[in-house]
Amino acid sequence: MIAIIDYGAGNLSSVKKALDFLGAESEITMDKDRILSASHVILPGVGSFGDAMKSMEERGLVEVAREAGRTKNFLGICLGLQLLFESSDESPDVKGLGLLKGNIVTIPKDNGLKVPHIGWNSIELKQKDGIFKGIEDNSYFYFVHSYYLKDADEDAVAGTTEYGVSIECAVQKGKLCGVQFHPEKSSSAGLKLLKNFIEMEA
Repeated sequence: MIAIIDYGAGNLSSVKKALDFLGAESEITMDKDRILSASHVILPGVGSFGDAMKSMEERGLVEVAREAGRTKNFLGICLGLQLLFESSDESPDVKGLGLLKGNIVTIPKDNGLKVPHIGWNSIELKQKDGIFKGIEDNSYFYFVHSYYLKDADEDAVAGTTEYGVSIECAVQKGKLCGVQFHPEKSSSAGLKLLKNFIEMEA
C-alpha cells in the first residue's frame, strides 16, 4: 500500500488519481500508523517551505516523515523534494527534514526567464535505474517552481535540467527519491516513473 502524506498541501488528489490509473492501492492519510505500515510513501507538495514544515509539525508528521524517508520506499514530489533537505532560501529560519544534503535556492530572475518556472523541460539522466528505469534520457517532464536544488551530493543526483541555471531536479539514494517536476502531470514518462516507484521492492 502507498501512503500519500496529507499535511494540508495541494496536489494530493492528482497524485492519487495517477496511482489509481496505474492500479496501485493508495490512500491519502495523516495517520502515523498507516504511513509507517505502508510499503511506499509519497510526500507531494505545493506551496512554501516554511508553511509546509509548520503544517507537518502541527500534525505531528515531521518525525513520521523522517522515519519513513529512512526506512521506506519514499518519493518527494515538487515541494516534497525540497523538504527532504535541511533548509531553503524561501524560509531561512525553518529546518527541513534533513534527509539529504544540498541547498534549496531561488531561481535567478536576472536571466530573462520567467519565475516561477512553469512548463515542460527535458532532463538529463545521471541515474538510469530505480525510478528512471526504462525512461529515455532527455525525456520531458512538467515543472512548476521558483526554488531549486543545487550542490546535492553527487551520488544522490539522478537527473538535471537547465532553466537559466543547472537544476538538480531529481535525487535517488537507496529507497529515498525526490523529483522537482510533477510526474503525475507528465504524460507517459511521468506515469512510467510512478510505475517504477510502485514496483520498487519493499
